[in-house]
Amino acid sequence: MKEKVMKKTAEAVTKTSQVETVPVAEKTAGVKTVEEKTEVKTAEKTAKAVKKTPGRRSAAAKESSAKGRTKKAEVKTSITLQFYGKSYTEEDLLKIAKDVWKFDLKKKAGELESVELYVKPEENTCYYVMNKDIGGSFSL
Repeated sequence: MKEKVMKKTAEAVTKTSQVETVPVAEKTAGVKTVEEKTEVKTAEKTAKAVKKTPGRRSAAAKESSAKGRTKKAEVKTSITLQFYGKSYTEEDLLKIAKDVWKFDLKKKAGELESVELYVKPEENTCYYVMNKDIGGSFSL
């Protein structure tokens, strides 16, 4: 029995020695790794998706158009107060209030942070609160 096993082993050795040896680099030259295959498939899917959706926009384009929409949503406003034949816009009243701050209160224009105006047409007066602590009035 040992002789049969030895003969079979010897035959197997001679068969394997007859097989051509090819360097590993040549064997793996055309073979792709799992990662390369995945990258190729992902790239192919992306290319197909882009072809299917010709109107596809980049994230930057979507973001810029979203910003554009919010700018369009802003509405320009103007307020005009008319009484007893007089007419004052919001800008007019604000200019008068800034002049009061600068000339009457003798403060610097850069120190003015906030202005709240309250108009009472029946008294012909505009009341103000500047920088949330200085109050007063001026006539219209």
